[in-house]
Amino acid sequence: MDKFGKNNEKLRPARIVTLGCRLNQADSALLTDRLEQLGFYLQSDHEQTAPELLIVNSCAVTAAAAAKSRQAARKLQKLYPGAKLIFTGCAAEIDDQYAADESWLKLGNLQKRQLGDILLAGSAPDVIKSRAGKAENFAEKAFSLFPNRTRAFIKIQEGCDNFCSYCIVPYTRGPSRSRDFDEVIADCRQAIAAGAPELILTGVNTCNYLDHGRDLCAVIRELCENVPGSWRLRLSSTEPAPDNLSLLETMAAYPDRVCRFLHLALQHGCDSVLERMNRHYTTSDFENFVNTARELIPDIHLGSDVIVGFPGESEAEFERSFEFIRKMQFANLHVFSYSKRQGTFAATMPQQLPDAVKKLRHSRLEALGEGMKSDFRNAMRGKTLPVIFETVDSSNVAHGWSDNYIAVTAPAAEVTLGRITNIAFDPDKAQ
Repeated sequence: MDKFGKNNEKLRPARIVTLGCRLNQADSALLTDRLEQLGFYLQSDHEQTAPELLIVNSCAVTAAAAAKSRQAARKLQKLYPGAKLIFTGCAAEIDDQYAADESWLKLGNLQKRQLGDILLAGSAPDVIKSRAGKAENFAEKAFSLFPNRTRAFIKIQEGCDNFCSYCIVPYTRGPSRSRDFDEVIADCRQAIAAGAPELILTGVNTCNYLDHGRDLCAVIRELCENVPGSWRLRLSSTEPAPDNLSLLETMAAYPDRVCRFLHLALQHGCDSVLERMNRHYTTSDFENFVNTARELIPDIHLGSDVIVGFPGESEAEFERSFEFIRKMQFANLHVFSYSKRQGTFAATMPQQLPDAVKKLRHSRLEALGEGMKSDFRNAMRGKTLPVIFETVDSSNVAHGWSDNYIAVTAPAAEVTLGRITNIAFDPDKAQ
């Protein structure tokens, strides 16, 4: 039997390197679970034993991310030449530029669930592109706890049909599809029974979840009304249509369960650029959604992603975007310089901007984002926040996160890890 067979009497060391989005983190948690079933254990960062298996769960959202993924694989291969290396994720799906070396096993996103069979065989079939997969609901165990046992990722949705002009994700993750409703609820119950105080519903876009007429709001209602225990629910990877106010109404109906948190991908604050990006809303739509969220859910954390340097972005368009973003007062802002992705429509657009222009605009928005983040934290001064503490550092200081995603610290002796604890927030003390 191959050294990666299921019947090994001794647990074998493995490492997983995860790049990119929370959905990739969720996939890596599931891979960890499957490795344990195959007789492996996931090594800590400080362990000196050479791993026998390496998995790079790659990202391809930008050209730089794909290159970084490949670089990570090469580094691991050099550090541990005797280990089997599996290169999976989105960068494994795209063009030949990222084809794995002959010594790597290369798996597309659809093939991650075949990990056991592939390890037993010692070789991998040709990569099956996610876009070639059937657009049907998928059934699989899609729950695993993070190593610190405080958060459980519950994967409920996969794929995307939006085809934004700059985005490679519909090609690397395939068409939108959802998990069985009852399986999702069962996974959540299992996670709570295993001790997870926070459930994170994940997907490419969780707002696209739909199983036989039951949508994301139905999942939230079922959990909040019928699943007991001390736990809370966080939504990840949300990209709701700005006129989809039912999500906000459902979140507001369960303030003791649903975290006051949404990450909304604005991408640009100028309507003409949004149109070129093939985004399906206007800044007016987006502003109405944000205002309604803050009205229904006080102190909600609203984060966002924005792109600078999109093809043809004029100085006037950037300034309009800058002012709109300032007006939105996001609690957290991820700024990306546009990166040409072969295979997307935007890669063929004229007026590709020089890197120097992108860098300048990126710096301005990053500075704005840091200021807005500080303003949000200061606005929480003196308020009581429900916090889950996850770790304790060498100075006996506990570190955790509030429901509205603020980093909070407290003396370790005063809190219990992995439980929801109410803390009077002082931004001058929190890290």
